[in-house]
Amino acid sequence: MPANRLQQQLDELRNQLAEDQPLNEEERASLFVLTQEIELQLAQQAASAPDATLVDGVNLAVERFEVSHPTLAGTLRNIVQSLANMGI
Repeated sequence: MPANRLQQQLDELRNQLAEDQPLNEEERASLFVLTQEIELQLAQQAASAPDATLVDGVNLAVERFEVSHPTLAGTLRNIVQSLANMGI
């Protein structure tokens, strides 16, 4: 169940990125890489140990976008919570 919730949150993040939000190329690229890392962790969840640096990366993104893009930061916070619920 937590993996399904995380997948929904990733879809929501992708939708927010697809909207015409005022993000520069660097911000878009960093969020794209972050979503790829989360998807990779989901794919490898059963086969390997959790990647603690992934949560750190998402937390840094929350801090980075908290003021300028609060909706995006909220979605990222939800992702952090889902990762924590999954033991990542």
